[in-house]
Amino acid sequence: MKKLLIALLIVFALLIVVSITAIFKYIAFYNSAQTLKVEVQNHFAEIDNQLNRRFDLIPNLVETVKGYASHERETLESVTQARAKVGGMINISENVLNDPELFAKYQDAQNSLGSALQRLMVVQERYPELKANENFIRLQDELAGTENRITVARKRYNDAVTVFNKKLVIFPNNIYAGIAGIQQAQFFKAPDEAQTAPQVKFN
Repeated sequence: MKKLLIALLIVFALLIVVSITAIFKYIAFYNSAQTLKVEVQNHFAEIDNQLNRRFDLIPNLVETVKGYASHERETLESVTQARAKVGGMINISENVLNDPELFAKYQDAQNSLGSALQRLMVVQERYPELKANENFIRLQDELAGTENRITVARKRYNDAVTVFNKKLVIFPNNIYAGIAGIQQAQFFKAPDEAQTAPQVKFN
């Protein structure tokens, strides 16, 4: 009877040690995952900041082009419509990071605007007076700089998502993630044309 009691106490002690160890590992995982999640959110916020900056540049850019190329109506309208589509997805909740469908809509809207802007930049080649306009040159430079910052911000975001998602998929972290309700973040998959700044040649 005494030996059975000792054996039960040993088993109980081992269970306590294993439970405490598991709890500490869970806490360590949770804190680490939350830290990485904040990194992902910060990089997403930087993308959003740059996209908002691009959004704000467009009305002046469109008006400047319109002054020299008003009959390029189709191109001007496509930019305006793409901007309007993006307007509903500005300052979007960070919940988008865990929602593949909403994230895809967010990307599509931004990518459509990027493509429309590239078409607008090509229009200026046909109008020497527009190419020489100081306001247009300044806006074009600001847009090109913004597009470059968007590209860099997207890469940094995707790098942060890679680190975060890797943390969640390895064992036993995948179990801890399920318990904590922590989901993988979405990658920013922009098309090639949206990854580069508009290429404008001044001839």
